[in-house]
Amino acid sequence: MIKIAIVGFGTVGQGVAELLIRKREEIEKAIGEFKVTAVADSKSSISGDFSLVEALRMKRETGMLRDDAKAIEVVRSADYDVLIEASVTRVDGGEGVNYIREALKRGKHVVTSNKGPLVAEFHGLMSLAERNGVRLMYEATVGGAMPVVKLAKRYLALCEIESVKGIFNGTCNYILSRMEEERLPYEHILKEAQELGYAEADPSYDVEGIDAALKLVIIANTIGVKASYEDVEVTGITQITPEAFQVAAEKGYTIRLIAEVSREKLKVSPRLVPFHHPLAIKGTMNAAMFKTDTAGSIFVAGRGAGKEETASAILSDLYEIYAGPR
Repeated sequence: MIKIAIVGFGTVGQGVAELLIRKREEIEKAIGEFKVTAVADSKSSISGDFSLVEALRMKRETGMLRDDAKAIEVVRSADYDVLIEASVTRVDGGEGVNYIREALKRGKHVVTSNKGPLVAEFHGLMSLAERNGVRLMYEATVGGAMPVVKLAKRYLALCEIESVKGIFNGTCNYILSRMEEERLPYEHILKEAQELGYAEADPSYDVEGIDAALKLVIIANTIGVKASYEDVEVTGITQITPEAFQVAAEKGYTIRLIAEVSREKLKVSPRLVPFHHPLAIKGTMNAAMFKTDTAGSIFVAGRGAGKEETASAILSDLYEIYAGPR
């Protein structure tokens, strides 16, 4: 019986719980029987004898879980084999670093969707996992359901990955593709994106390129380019004008926020992209292009965010730990 603890019970954590309920039969066929033994958010928790349906109902009706034990207490003392860490991303790692570190110290596997800890302490946390004979999995930190991390680490494992270019923020891609189509000002399209729920009330994390830069740091370290957030040259999309799209279009180009890593470059910035290039995708899509020495260029695209998409990436990591090849 695999025992699972979930820390972070917002959108992603609840999405994981929903999939564990809905797809229990398929999951258990793949990895064996499982039980969620604890769930915690920043202020409350539930453990012992409970159901995920009960935990979801409680959280949605009251905003709290049953007990007042904090998340860090659950990580340190609950009975589990794998921690699903889905707390809110902070650029400095936030509490997520402590949750992951404590679980790894206890010899527990960790699956996380939280970018912050991996940006802040990628190599330290990976070394800690290795020393304790467990795995730290993080597919859900980059590109939602797109298999970016597994593509780099497993399927391109014997290639030299020379560079990765991608679109890693759906909010920016939506805004830019709408500006391309409508030739309307940035502020107008941003308001539309906020009304549709694609952009936050404070959109700076997305539109200033911070989110894409965090993901780029994770990709860089994954492919062997040692990097921190401070190493990334970051320019957002707030200064892009409709006139810029007009000038670009006359020459056969559009504009997208491109994140790029190579041995020489770590950069997030608006770039000219030919109309028919794979990275000229529209809407909230994400995409990544890997350039390799022996496999040529490999391209993947998909929804880079969303409750179910991110939760599905977490389940793919759970599968890899318990059923996938080592």
